[in-house]
Amino acid sequence: MSHVKAGGTAKNTRDSVGQRLGVKLFGGQKVKTGQVIVRQVGLTKRAGEGTFVSRNFTIHAARDGVVKMTTRKVRTFSGRSVPRVEVTVE
Repeated sequence: MSHVKAGGTAKNTRDSVGQRLGVKLFGGQKVKTGQVIVRQVGLTKRAGEGTFVSRNFTIHAARDGVVKMTTRKVRTFSGRSVPRVEVTVE
């Protein structure tokens, strides 16, 4: 027989590592072709001229240049206009 009483079970033992999301290169910084500018979940920031979006919504530079971030209005599915950041490479 056990000489220690039942301790119960722990439910908070699982943990996952962070996804390292966010802006990697800010406005005014130099960028080379293919470099990651923004890692994000969903299109919180939009890809503009000189950039492209990969399958996991990461924004990459399509050419060498300087990163520029501007705000523009984007129409949502419901028809509402909301401001979003647009990332371009000049």
